[in-house]
Amino acid sequence: MTGVLDKLLGVTLIIFMVGSLLEVGLRLEIPDAVRALRHLRFVLLSLAWSFVLCPALALLLAAVMPLAEPYAAGLLFLGMAPCAPFVPLRSQRAHGDLAYVAAFMLLAAVGTVAYMPLMTPVLVAGFTADAWAIARPLVIYIAVPLAIGILMRRVAKSFAELAHPLVKKATALDTIAMLAIVLWIYRSDILSAFGSYAIATQILFYGLIAFAAWRLGFGLGKPQRAVLALGASTRNIGAAFAPLVSVPGTDRRTITMVVLAVPISVVCGFVIAHLIARSAPERASSGSPGT
Repeated sequence: MTGVLDKLLGVTLIIFMVGSLLEVGLRLEIPDAVRALRHLRFVLLSLAWSFVLCPALALLLAAVMPLAEPYAAGLLFLGMAPCAPFVPLRSQRAHGDLAYVAAFMLLAAVGTVAYMPLMTPVLVAGFTADAWAIARPLVIYIAVPLAIGILMRRVAKSFAELAHPLVKKATALDTIAMLAIVLWIYRSDILSAFGSYAIATQILFYGLIAFAAWRLGFGLGKPQRAVLALGASTRNIGAAFAPLVSVPGTDRRTITMVVLAVPISVVCGFVIAHLIARSAPERASSGSPGT
């Protein structure tokens, strides 16, 4: 039975990753993203938070919190995978600028594929997989579906508009199935995580990132700061999962740390968006990028 569930988990995980990034690509407006990418301050802050400050904070928390090493490793993988697929929805709630959402998601997806294979051996002690073993699932299940979705929207926008809700619904159903399988397979590991500081550390991680990115978004308007805070503080769970499940012998507690991120990041993302909405009452669906 366990072997069957493991295979089902592998299938649902692939569908989850491919569906999530395909969905992002199908709704990603490249012209809007390109205009937002001309805002140099936003781009630099996005890259700094995504690939310098977030991994650095994960490394700091892994060092100072009383976490078992496998949980700390899971936190580091989460730290290298910014921007959840639900950021556009949460950004609307927080009155974020959707052109900048498109730009941030593009930077995060491309950056993660390049960054994680290079930095995993540096940040995660004991994870011995080579760079290509880490990069391969990221390229296949993140970069390629994203590129296909973007291309479909560029060459056949009407078809992309029709396909998007179907892909979204299929991915949502698959996500429910995947979570059910994951919770069953890792039920004892999840229960063991209570009292291990794994949950508290994740909440602290997301909260600190959101607060700091919002407060330190110097030179950005509130709609752009909302995108920066949400993009930086949420996690691409599929990207964090991909190298862990593709490399044999990964400690179950490391995978459990990423499993815990699913409900924790969703709840934290909702709370963060709500707090930002209260701080930034003006609504902006698009903006004029600056320099």
